[in-house]
Amino acid sequence: MTPVGSAPSSPRSSPLPRSLDLRSALAVNLIQICGIGPFLTIPLMLAAMGGPQAMLGWIAGAVLAIADGMVWAELGAAMPGAGGTYLYLREAFQYRTGRLMPFLFVWTAMLVIPAIMSTGVIGIVQYLGYYLPALSSVSAHLIALAVVGLIVTLLYRDIASIGRLTAVLCLVMLLTVGLTILAAFSHFNSHLAFAFPAGAFRLQRPFFTGLGTALLLATYDYAGYNTTAYLAGELRDPGRVLPRSILYSVLIMMVLYLTMNIGILGVVPWLELVQSKSVGSLVMERAWGPAAADILTALIIITGFASVFAGLLGGSRVPYHAAKDGVFLPWFGRLHPRLRFPHVALLTMGFLTAAGTFFELGDLINLLTAVMVLVQSLGQVVALTVLRRRQPQLPRPYRMAGYPLTSLIALAGWLYVYYSSGGKMIALSLLWLGIGLAAFAAWARVGRIWPFGPIEIREEFAGVKEASSGTSHSR
Repeated sequence: MTPVGSAPSSPRSSPLPRSLDLRSALAVNLIQICGIGPFLTIPLMLAAMGGPQAMLGWIAGAVLAIADGMVWAELGAAMPGAGGTYLYLREAFQYRTGRLMPFLFVWTAMLVIPAIMSTGVIGIVQYLGYYLPALSSVSAHLIALAVVGLIVTLLYRDIASIGRLTAVLCLVMLLTVGLTILAAFSHFNSHLAFAFPAGAFRLQRPFFTGLGTALLLATYDYAGYNTTAYLAGELRDPGRVLPRSILYSVLIMMVLYLTMNIGILGVVPWLELVQSKSVGSLVMERAWGPAAADILTALIIITGFASVFAGLLGGSRVPYHAAKDGVFLPWFGRLHPRLRFPHVALLTMGFLTAAGTFFELGDLINLLTAVMVLVQSLGQVVALTVLRRRQPQLPRPYRMAGYPLTSLIALAGWLYVYYSSGGKMIALSLLWLGIGLAAFAAWARVGRIWPFGPIEIREEFAGVKEASSGTSHSR
């Protein structure tokens, strides 16, 4: 590993080329948010809440995504380096716990990011079942592995080419959602869409339990608005582009999700939707016939493919930056000698994504959400407040609106989501965290860093002079 006392990579002299503009950045976020997720989770949300009132989950998810998006926007604009959460936790918590928090984040990210991508691949295979209803389990797994291999192959190129490709994939995603909405509202029945069962809004325990599950699923569907934060080292004018790409993508998808959800409920009875494994195809078949359903199914598969593509693109940058800073295994910091992208990290993430396709969809969603909330989501909300106090001189091109209320909304929302993931997943997330703590203790003892050595303070982004020189000192 890189020696602990070595200088960090400068955010202003990144070896990664800054080639992504606002259009490309927004496209990356949009295709990552609106992958195949909503076409998979609508039946699960309806079942959780027992009726069309499941749309409340989309609304609650949008509120949480906006509040949390502002956290990402402020932190990302202030610290525009590759790595996203890794950087924010490192800068905020270094004063008390050294490198513990960034280590734990990378530890969890190596599980969470591939798990999210695995759910996308599972969804692709599930929609292929519309064409191949007799698809065997073995064939499904082989197709899933082939999909991951193709995505990794497409990502094995320079970032400028990827920026152009994401713009095309984003157009396909918007076409998919747009056609679904158009078909739904061409045969829309308002009585069907708002056929709430008796007691649907009775504020008792079943309502709040169902809402918690629906919110958990909605946060999974909205996930991806932060993808450009992991690519901040490759954005042009990141102080302007990064906040806009996050907030614009959340607002766009909030409108699209709510519209699509209501439209679908107005075409197919909600009890029938609960039983469907290909909601989009079913709605299109009812509205415009089997031929149109075949076309939409293909577009949904391409949309899911695009989402996994964008997720692996951003996720591969997390272990790369951590390795460059000496907090993770050093070979993850290698760049491709000609194309200049972190190829070792990409290949590893691709392998873990392929492995995740052998698990059940629901279990993956619950586990990845619980682990993500525990370290990343809650950690970042706290990090924003810590950095405002510890580094008031930190340049902030974007500042969260409504602080601290917005932070408290995000904090409360994530705690509710964590609780709703269920006792089993909470226990597994705590177990994974405990193993990470043990791994950190072993690594820290060998490296003689906190708690077995001095705490190193490196305020990399606090000022131009310090960021340029990469100075550091110890306490």
